[in-house]
Amino acid sequence: MDRAVEIFSEVPRKCNCAQAVAAGLGRDDLVPFLASCGGGKAPGGRCGALHAAMLIAGEGKADEIRAKFAAATGSEFCKVLKQELKVPCVKCVETAAALAEEHTASI
Repeated sequence: MDRAVEIFSEVPRKCNCAQAVAAGLGRDDLVPFLASCGGGKAPGGRCGALHAAMLIAGEGKADEIRAKFAAATGSEFCKVLKQELKVPCVKCVETAAALAEEHTASI
């Protein structure tokens, strides 16, 4: 989780939120695929960090991660998180990475 936040916070920024979660959890293979998933562009307008966490954990755990992320942040959707709830992107990265880490620890 800490590595994902560190990668996301690098200046100049080299990774969007989704890429930072993937890279922070050692899934460099997903980084190019997630290049278009930042800034509310993940499928369905979902937070890119959440989208990456769901991909990393796999389908069997995606719904649980989505529910826990929404409980922790207030929503799963980027637009709501940013515009209405004013949740910082770094908080989304931290939360999503922690959830992915928690759900992949047993793999």
